[in-house]
Amino acid sequence: MTTRSSSISRRVRIIGAACGIGAQDRACEDGPVAFHRSQAWHEIAAHPLLDWGRTLFPPAGDGLSEKSRIAAFCHALADELAVCLHNGAFPVVIGGDHSVAIGTWSGVARSLGEPLGLLWIDAHLDSHTPETTYSGAVHGMPLACLLGRGDKRLLNIGLIGAQLNPRHTVVLGPRSYEPEELDFLERLGVRIIGAEVLGERGFAACLDEAMAIVAAAPAGFGVTLDLDAIDPALAPGVGSPEPGGLVDYDVWTALQWIGGMPGLRALEIVEYNPDRDRHGVTAALISDLIATVLPDMPGGHR
Repeated sequence: MTTRSSSISRRVRIIGAACGIGAQDRACEDGPVAFHRSQAWHEIAAHPLLDWGRTLFPPAGDGLSEKSRIAAFCHALADELAVCLHNGAFPVVIGGDHSVAIGTWSGVARSLGEPLGLLWIDAHLDSHTPETTYSGAVHGMPLACLLGRGDKRLLNIGLIGAQLNPRHTVVLGPRSYEPEELDFLERLGVRIIGAEVLGERGFAACLDEAMAIVAAAPAGFGVTLDLDAIDPALAPGVGSPEPGGLVDYDVWTALQWIGGMPGLRALEIVEYNPDRDRHGVTAALISDLIATVLPDMPGGHR
């Protein structure tokens, strides 16, 4: 892995995905608005190629089930992504719980007209189905949905069938998951590079392997980052913290490198929980991560 500056020269548009319905701790629904109001956002907001587009919210209950509300939200988010890409902007989605990924990557797949590759950076596998889930929480299911398995209301939002190419999908950094998820992903051929392998081989070597897989997707690829992939001592503002994890500097350096790849279609940063943030540390990290895809942007706090 070698660091390089971003090759993105088009406008970067932030899309807030203010939905926490899929999580047990729903405070992450406040994440996009809290970040938009933060000092960390204002430090980069003046960049001439950066703007905050829209912040989307789920529909009110009004008798709808939680999954129906999530489905409606993901349809709207997919539409927003497709419009953003059609207008030539580079989308950065700020969530919200990780169920919003169903909308994000369905919208990108619709725009591309075929499944894409995806680097899924997370402490968890997020690949349960309604038959295997222990908690019933939808933010534990989005990767399975994007691969074509799950509640029918959460499928076929962008394309008919899978939105991702499993042979070009990698989960990087998981350290807490159930065997049913692992079995599901392995049967599809998704590469999983967990905490044990990272410890043995080192982050840079594992990232090189992951990007060789993901970036080979014919239609291009995306990156989704669940902030709980990072050590909670370094990024405390997350909904489902797990002990240990990635180093924030490694993640920032990785996105700097990835941001220079021509096949990158979108970036997503999710599970920001402002109630658990300390002194704006996690908000500052989000700002620095956004800066990695902005041209001629200095390195921020890293």
